Amino acid sequence: MMPCNAGILIRIGIWILALIRILLLVLLIGGGFWLLHTMRIQLRQTPQGTPDPRPGSVELPDGTFTFRLDYATFRAEFPQLQSYRCRELIPGDGVCTGPMGPPLLLLAVKSHPASSARRATARRTWARPRVLGGYRVRAVFLVGVSPDSRHLALLGRESQEFGDVVLWDFAESHENLSFKERCFLCWVGARCRQADFIFKGDDDEFVNPTALVAYLGQTPNASHVIHGNIQRHAVVFRGGKYRVSSALFPQDTYPFFPSGGGFIMPRVESASVPVLAAASERIPVFPLDDVYFGFLVLAAGLRYRHDERFQVFGMKDEPCLYVEAVVVHGVSLDRVEEVWRGLYEERRCNGMGPLPS
Repeated sequence: MMPCNAGILIRIGIWILALIRILLLVLLIGGGFWLLHTMRIQLRQTPQGTPDPRPGSVELPDGTFTFRLDYATFRAEFPQLQSYRCRELIPGDGVCTGPMGPPLLLLAVKSHPASSARRATARRTWARPRVLGGYRVRAVFLVGVSPDSRHLALLGRESQEFGDVVLWDFAESHENLSFKERCFLCWVGARCRQADFIFKGDDDEFVNPTALVAYLGQTPNASHVIHGNIQRHAVVFRGGKYRVSSALFPQDTYPFFPSGGGFIMPRVESASVPVLAAASERIPVFPLDDVYFGFLVLAAGLRYRHDERFQVFGMKDEPCLYVEAVVVHGVSLDRVEEVWRGLYEERRCNGMGPLPS
């Protein structure tokens, strides 16, 4: 027969074990409710279908193909393109300022820091500030940095004199041209929201503001699409200047994109610029600027309008053919001056007169 105190100890042990079991059961039930509550909160905060802002890969269907961009591959092959954040050395904050007036047509021109002669020719001809066809036409030159300090000093003087330069701190290079697409979207959204239309082009071309304004006036729903010479599923080159490796982009064709020689974007307030800027936050930066913009347009769900008046691959060099062209790409400086003088000073072609100043 056990001693009395031993029986008491046994009963106490049984009670303790029962209490532990009850506590464990309470914790298990409470933990389940807590986990369920947490999952519900997460589901409310992250709706199904909302993508991770920096996913492992992005898939973009266009109705014919689905294009897959893998972040890890882009980081491995072009790490500098994925890590850069836009920083302005010359902000161009006076480009779009001034008294309220006609709608603003902004000519955004990609330029090399060494191309001062091209910028000077453009300012004497098609990039001169003016009011035309109910629009206030204003140009801005988009530039990266050069290792030559003389180029940067010259850009500083141009900015002081004309107020039409935006300089970012990335190095000017073929691959870094894609930064001019991404950083311009940030810049125009922050500093030029009043722009009704934006013409994007290069400094080695002839732009015809009269034809541009006429095109906008003649085109129905011009503010709802992106206009230009649209490349449809262009072939991917595996060699040469426009080479893209099969590891980076294994597919054989690109999505539609407007040739960077010249295209028109609708006004900022129509949401085209904000949705493109948002797309640039989740799409890897592609090393070809034209194609990169095409990916942004596809991700943003915007539409195109193709028109042959965007002569981005050149045309037969007869002066009066320039009358109808919105832009003619790859024109020498002397030829730009000559054609401009023939159209608007000497009036060699019917119906062409001096541009309003």
